[in-house]
Amino acid sequence: MRWGKRLPVHYGRDDVRGRNSPGGVHVTEQLARPRLTPWRAIAAFGVVSLAADMVYEGARSITGPLLATLGASALAVGLITGTGEAAALLLRLVSGPLADRTARYWALTITGYGLTAVCVPLLALTPALGAAGLAVAAALIVTERIGKAIRSPAKSTLLAEAAGAVGRGRGFAVHKALDQIGAFAGPLLVAALVALAGTVWPALAVLAVPGAVAMVLLVWMRRRFPGPAPRPDAPVSAAAGPLPRRFYWFAAAAAASTAGLVTFGLISYHASRTGGIPLAAVPVLYAGAMAAGAVAALASGYLYDRWGARVLYALPVLAAGTPALALSGSVTAIVAGTLLWGAAVGVQDSTVKALVADLVPGSRRATAYGVFAAIQGVAAIAGGALAGGLYDYSITLLAVVLAGTQVIALLLLVMTGPDPAQ
Repeated sequence: MRWGKRLPVHYGRDDVRGRNSPGGVHVTEQLARPRLTPWRAIAAFGVVSLAADMVYEGARSITGPLLATLGASALAVGLITGTGEAAALLLRLVSGPLADRTARYWALTITGYGLTAVCVPLLALTPALGAAGLAVAAALIVTERIGKAIRSPAKSTLLAEAAGAVGRGRGFAVHKALDQIGAFAGPLLVAALVALAGTVWPALAVLAVPGAVAMVLLVWMRRRFPGPAPRPDAPVSAAAGPLPRRFYWFAAAAAASTAGLVTFGLISYHASRTGGIPLAAVPVLYAGAMAAGAVAALASGYLYDRWGARVLYALPVLAAGTPALALSGSVTAIVAGTLLWGAAVGVQDSTVKALVADLVPGSRRATAYGVFAAIQGVAAIAGGALAGGLYDYSITLLAVVLAGTQVIALLLLVMTGPDPAQ
């Protein structure tokens, strides 16, 4: 359901008697505080994501070298990082329903971001721990990704609540654009600090600063933007009911598109292997993709609010063109394909989430985001294995197979049904 011009505030049954609200803040205290308008709440969430992305994207840019200095083999690096990414996606099946059942959206959001803000700077201590350093680093890396799983469904629900007043397409798009700035700036900051210090740990320690900024801003927002509370007329078991059929059609469509979207890891491997793009220029290529993603998110979000879900028909088209260009022998084509990849990822991380919010009832959004992420995670693993297996056999066959997967994604998008906002 889309909001009108005013931002509604939901309170629990006890609020009319002057007791505490579900979020643990007294009603008279809430009414006394200035409230954030929807756009200010969206911008604040964007700045939080910008700062947090600087922390964990900055750390991820040097996780491999850090683990190597601690004695990890290539297999160990793969297992540690793979376990972390799996936890970040699959544990949302637990955190999403938990957020809807308890309405503790802010508590879960702050807890999840807190784990990131603490775990990443603590990685700076691991080189001084001797033989225990590798085990501690592995635990911190996986725990940071668990923090992502804890916060993501709850945070997306809060963002959807704010964006409903101004257009969810534009709201998620602006948030994603700010998020991408952090994803761009974090690795560049880490690279500069590593170059100056000649070692990794000072860069990780400095990431405590944007982490602290994110936490302070979250606490400030919590007091000025209440999250959705349980509706008094909603049954207690509402969070346990089935999600709409159209949601599952759309999840299947997005999963097919994700499985058919070649990863940047394979693109960068190909770019450096062919020799057309120097290894030092690969991060610049990634930065260009992040910029393309921000532009695509803003454009698709604006068009989503005007045209509805039909704008997402462009997603399989963007993804289908990526492997044919990015895995070619031409530098120009590789750059163009990488920009297409970035645009597709930008749409996936913004406008796709806006449609998820519109497909499900407000009381089920966190659950839906958790289920959706788990389905996407399985598809990403399957797609990565498929692309990696076909790459050494035939790049042409790889491009054809992945394009066929995008055709399936397009058909499933059509089967999702009419735009729920219409």
